Amino acid sequence: MNEFFKQLKIQRWDDHRYYHHSRINQTLHLISAISFLVAYALLFTDPAAAALVAWLVSMTTRQSGHFFFEPLGYDEVNQATQETKEEIKVGYNLRRKIVLLSIWAAAPLLLWLEPTAFGLFEAATSFEGFARHVGLLWLGIGVGGLLFRTVHLFFIKGVLDGLVWMTKILTDPFHDIYLYHKAPLALLRGELIEQRGTLGPVA
Repeated sequence: MNEFFKQLKIQRWDDHRYYHHSRINQTLHLISAISFLVAYALLFTDPAAAALVAWLVSMTTRQSGHFFFEPLGYDEVNQATQETKEEIKVGYNLRRKIVLLSIWAAAPLLLWLEPTAFGLFEAATSFEGFARHVGLLWLGIGVGGLLFRTVHLFFIKGVLDGLVWMTKILTDPFHDIYLYHKAPLALLRGELIEQRGTLGPVA
């Protein structure tokens, strides 16, 4: 278990130091984390609504922070190119995220063209019904994406790395609140990039 938590700490630290320099990105991750906790709570009573919250609020804020606000040039702090960071990334790097988000965006179109999703649902008779079916498809995509990358990591890095990554992803909302709860105040002070001169590994 000691090795598991050691690797979890390393994955979290690499993710933070390589991909969360921007205070805007950190603030969006805070919003994402809070809404993910709402989605976690909804999962027990209304899975379709949970998926809608997770994808429409949590994932859009989280990924827009990475795509639009995070610096993509040479990382002076870590002395690493963007290409190097993408290779180090254990989970979904930007290229893999584009593939996953493309599948996510295609789901409503699929349901519009094939209202039963090839027999998975009864055809919706209202917008609410359509939205709930989209939510369930998105839930499947989310779970599938998590399991696919976890199993993929089993083969290319090892079972431990895969389990550590899955644990990291599932607990990121809690950890992100801990990490980034001060980001909005820093942003209001005009700090667009986190000052990291003395920043040490995240606990």
